[in-house]
Amino acid sequence: MLTSHPDGVIVTVWVVPGASSDQVVGEHGGALKVRTVAPAQGGKANSRVAAMVAAAVGGRSGSLVAGYASRGKQVLVVGVKAADAAVTLAGGGHR
Repeated sequence: MLTSHPDGVIVTVWVVPGASSDQVVGEHGGALKVRTVAPAQGGKANSRVAAMVAAAVGGRSGSLVAGYASRGKQVLVVGVKAADAAVTLAGGGHR
């Protein structure tokens, strides 16, 4: 789910667009499951998901690097190491 990157960490994500609320749910098939109220049209869900993932792992910002048109995506989160992101996701973070 987490892969080190020179600028931060790449997070593998499974997205459920058009949900009733925005939330990071947990793990789904080796990916971080994220629900968003944003629709899958026009990249709206992609932008929202990237921001949510960055906040969830304690990074400064997030941007989509793969999976633009699918539910399976990869988000580059800048400003956090993979080990620190794993601790934050496990509930041991300070944010």
